[in-house]
Amino acid sequence: MASSYHEIYQSWQNDPEAFWAEAARDIDWIKPPQTILDSNAGVYGRWFPDATCNTCYNALDRHADGGRGAQTALIYDSPITGAKATWTFSELRDEVSTLAAVLRDLGVEKGDRVIVYMPMIAEAVMAMLACARIGAIHSVVFGGFAAKELATRIDDAKPKVIMAASCGIEPGRIVAYKPLLDAAIGLSASKPQSVLMLQREQAHADMHAPRDHDWAQAVAAAKAAGKSAECVELAATDPLYILYTSGTTGIPKGVVRDNGGHMVALKWTMKNLYGIDPGETFWAASDVGWVVGHSYIVYAPLLHGSATICFEGKPIGTPDAGVFWRIIEEHKVAALFTAPTAFRAIRKEDPEAALLQKYDLSHFRTLFLAGERADPDTIKWAEEKLGVPVIDHWWQTETGWCIVGNPVGLGMLPVKHGSPTVPMPGYDVQIVDEACQPVANGQMGSIVVKLPLPPSCLPTLWQNDARMRESYLDEFPGYYKTADAGYKDNDGYLYIMGRTDDIINVAGHRLSTGGMEEVLASHPDVAECAVIGAADNLKGEVPLGFLVLKSGVTRDTADIEKEVVGLVREKIGPVASFRKAVTINRLPKTRSGKILRGTIKKIADREDWAMPATIDDPVILDEITAALKQHGLL
Repeated sequence: MASSYHEIYQSWQNDPEAFWAEAARDIDWIKPPQTILDSNAGVYGRWFPDATCNTCYNALDRHADGGRGAQTALIYDSPITGAKATWTFSELRDEVSTLAAVLRDLGVEKGDRVIVYMPMIAEAVMAMLACARIGAIHSVVFGGFAAKELATRIDDAKPKVIMAASCGIEPGRIVAYKPLLDAAIGLSASKPQSVLMLQREQAHADMHAPRDHDWAQAVAAAKAAGKSAECVELAATDPLYILYTSGTTGIPKGVVRDNGGHMVALKWTMKNLYGIDPGETFWAASDVGWVVGHSYIVYAPLLHGSATICFEGKPIGTPDAGVFWRIIEEHKVAALFTAPTAFRAIRKEDPEAALLQKYDLSHFRTLFLAGERADPDTIKWAEEKLGVPVIDHWWQTETGWCIVGNPVGLGMLPVKHGSPTVPMPGYDVQIVDEACQPVANGQMGSIVVKLPLPPSCLPTLWQNDARMRESYLDEFPGYYKTADAGYKDNDGYLYIMGRTDDIINVAGHRLSTGGMEEVLASHPDVAECAVIGAADNLKGEVPLGFLVLKSGVTRDTADIEKEVVGLVREKIGPVASFRKAVTINRLPKTRSGKILRGTIKKIADREDWAMPATIDDPVILDEITAALKQHGLL
């Protein structure tokens, strides 16, 4: 199929408002928009400022009432507990409207904030939709987040109610949430009126009357009384949710997502970017605590009339590196969206993909990767083993959907390994220098997006327009600062080389750690890697590599370390000053799979560091410290 991308992108460039007005026709509005963009509203403009709508209605009711009521909407699959369940659009609508009535009985009204502190279970999805139904603003905080971090979010959002579960379940351990939640409430100046607690059988939470309420009992009582809540009419510009992302000052930034623009952009992506039809199953193997979970577990598939999967498991160890293939086969997944880290983990455990042979993936069409830079070796491995297109795409918490990708639904463009391809309609992506001047193709610079940002991107930070401007808009006037660095080639393909703070300065040469990681990952014995810029008295910074080897590699690690040093010298040159690589068992990551390079750098530089709140396993940092000492680097 020839791609219509260039024609579609040009139509957006020619008349952005007409483009988004057309996309908006796929949403059921209460009051349709007459004005598409008000350039003078908000920090940089607001989309659909005179429209009214309800996101929950578009995700559930319109399908339940419009002929899809008996179609599967939500699939819950937990290889950790062995539990599975499905809900149709009608069943999910009924569950959500009952839960929304419970929130109403707890005093929650339009504009109130509700924090959701839950693991990957179906009730977390229902909690978000119940808030959207009655116009409450949800703020999902990753289940098991440390008490201090949770407290800062409570103080900023000032929730009336916190919806939580008693525990999360990780392979081999149970994480009790209630003690963390009670400690966070104790630390916070702003106290919620109520806690709605879902008791899981694996750990029972102690309840504190009159604040704490049993979720199951409250829902059962509401059902017995025939209670349900109808969808509330909201302005398209009203907030749907707040999602906190870490800030450089240590105070988290509350990214705001509005109702109208969010629906329009996400609905557009399901067919045009992901190539998914209503009635098909789309799986984002993420967590509802992250933006991918918000956009592509909860909202986009349901808005589109597709089934979505809530997966409580890991790519390896629940029970093995074949669990993704089992889910794809069992639930007839058409497209999977996950982080490159997941596939690096699968490849490390099962390099020949032997477990894949047990499953029928004939209906599986596309693998999408995002969240971390997708190294070409991982992409090539996935292409070869799965026999389907592997699409890297790039976006951020702040945008809520893809900035640069390969639009499968419009007809795929040629894949260039190492590039997430081209900007999506709505994004005028440019590469500039420190003076905000465009740089030549092939030259690295800061990646910026010309204002206004398209629908679904953050209009501001929660109650903090000044920080919005300072964080994203002031440094490059007229543009949104992505804080990523990269370059464009002559075909307009973008290459993301890392965060701007991952561009290291070696004796005056600006070098990309991402480019070096690409070289390290190409070594046949390397499963995963990370490169940081370590402080150096002579050159300012020098690159330091960390290697995780594939399962079954028995060669002397010192030989492999020498070989990767030679590879960087050969492919990037002596200018890189890459002289040291350290073999370790595991890389420290967040639970969404992002490598904690900043923390590794602080350890290597002998700086004070704090345990990252989102780290998956704190013990790994001790392993890194020991490895650095063994190599004489500490």
